[in-house]
Amino acid sequence: MNNTWTDTYNRQTHAEEQILYNHLLQVVQTEQPAESIDRFRLLFVCGGGYPDRTVAAALETIAASKYAEQEFKYILNRCCHILINRWQPYPAKQKAIPELIALFELVPKPSASGYSRAIGRLPKLIHQFTASEQYLTLKRLAQVIADNSAGATNGKTPASQALGTLIPRYPYLWSHCLLTDDSNYEQQKIIKKIQAQKQQQFEIDLSQYVAHQVRKAQVARRFTSISFGRPIQSIKNPTLLSDPELFFALKQFVGKVEGGNTYKQLAGRFRASTSETQSYRSFKNDLYEYLISTISDGPYGKCQFNQKLYKQLQSTFPHSDDRKFNEVLMMRTCSQLLNFLVVESSQRPNHFVFIDLISNLGPTQTTGLLLKIVLICDKVKPYLEKRLAILFGHYEFRAPEAVLWLVKALENLNLALSTNFGGVDLSFLR
Repeated sequence: MNNTWTDTYNRQTHAEEQILYNHLLQVVQTEQPAESIDRFRLLFVCGGGYPDRTVAAALETIAASKYAEQEFKYILNRCCHILINRWQPYPAKQKAIPELIALFELVPKPSASGYSRAIGRLPKLIHQFTASEQYLTLKRLAQVIADNSAGATNGKTPASQALGTLIPRYPYLWSHCLLTDDSNYEQQKIIKKIQAQKQQQFEIDLSQYVAHQVRKAQVARRFTSISFGRPIQSIKNPTLLSDPELFFALKQFVGKVEGGNTYKQLAGRFRASTSETQSYRSFKNDLYEYLISTISDGPYGKCQFNQKLYKQLQSTFPHSDDRKFNEVLMMRTCSQLLNFLVVESSQRPNHFVFIDLISNLGPTQTTGLLLKIVLICDKVKPYLEKRLAILFGHYEFRAPEAVLWLVKALENLNLALSTNFGGVDLSFLR
C-alpha cells in the first residue's frame, strides 16, 4: 500500500479495507471468474444493491473518508489485483483479467442522484482512478495478458492502433510499465514470471526465424526456392523490422563491429583496462574514446556529437576528477550518460539528443552506443530500460507510424538485450 498513508486514515478505514479484501479473496477462491466479475461490477460500477450489506457498508465508509480522493486508487488497485493474482497462474482464467479491467469503461458519469452521500462519491472516485497511474498499468497488464491468452503472433500492428498496444512486445519495459510504487511482492513476482516466459518465447522465435532465413538463402544459392520439390515452410519475422533491418541489427549486436571484435569483446577489454586506471579523469577520457569509436567519421560525429559527448563527460562529477576511479563512479557516470543520451526525467522528457542520434546514425547504431554502456556496467541495464519506458509512456497514445523512430529503437533494443543478456545464441551469424 501507499507509504504516505496517515495514522488517522489507517484508524478510520483499515478495518473496512480488510472487510473488502477478505470478501473479494473469498469470492475469487469459491466462484468462477464470470461470477466474480459480476460481483465486482455490482459492487464498484453499479453503485448500489450489493447483496452483502456488511461489504457495501465498508465500501461506503471508505468512500466517505476525507482521505478517499488521495487513497482510494490504491485500495481499488489492490482489489483488482486480489482477483488478477488468483487468475493469472491458470491459462483458462487469464482471459477474465482484461474483462475485469474493461469494467471501468462502463462506470456512469459521477452523479449524486439516486445514491447515498457516500456512494454518490463512488463514481467520481472511480473516474479519478481511471486517470491514475494504477489504472494505466492495469490496462497495460490487460494488454499483455490478452496477448498471451490469445497466443498472439508477432505480426504487423495496424497503424490505427496506439503505440501502447505494442507493450506485449517489449518485456524489458514491463518492470517499469506494469508496476507502480504500491505494487506488492506478489504482483512483482507475477510480472517477473510472465516477463521471463515472454522473453524466452521471443528468443525461440528469433532463433527459429534466423535459422530459417539462413537455410532459405542457402537453398536459393544451391538450387531454387524449392528444395527437392518441397517448399520451405514459412516462418514469421518476430520483429517489426524488415528483414534487411533485422539482419543488419543482428550483425551489429552479435557480429564483429570494430577491428574484428564484437561489442562484448570490446566491453571486456575496456573493463580489463579500467583496473589500471588511476584517476576518474583518466577513466572519463578512456570512456570517451571507447564510445566514439562507434560513431562514424562523418560530419555528425566529428563536428557535432563527439564534442557534445566530450563536454558532457567533462562536466560529470568534475569534483571527483582527481579521485581514484572505482565501481561507484563507473555506475554513476554510466547512469548520467544514459540520462544525456536518452531521457532524464518523466516530468519533462527532454530527448532531443536521442532523436538527433537516431536521425543521424539510425536506430541500430544508436542502440549499439547504448549497448556499449550497459556491457561495461550491467548494473545500469534496468536504468536504460527505465529511460525507454519513460519515452514509451510519453508517446503511448500516438499511432506507431507517427513515432516510427521510437518503434525501431524499441525493436533494436529488444534485439540488443536478447542477444547480449538473454539465452539466444546467434554467434553463427559472425
